[in-house]
Amino acid sequence: MKIKEIRGLGINELQIKNRDMAEELFRLKIRHATGQLDATATLGRLRRDIARVKTVLREKEAAG
Repeated sequence: MKIKEIRGLGINELQIKNRDMAEELFRLKIRHATGQLDATATLGRLRRDIARVKTVLREKEAAG
């Protein structure tokens, strides 16, 4: 997910996106632990996206 897309979202949307991505990361970690995950690069990509969302969320909460 690109930072421009993330910055275009509102605070509520960011919170929902953060929760959804955290749940997806949990499911991917379980699949990785059981050996069912083929593309392990998706874990790192998802972690970075979560960090981007959290950063923008903090910026928006501090500004408004």
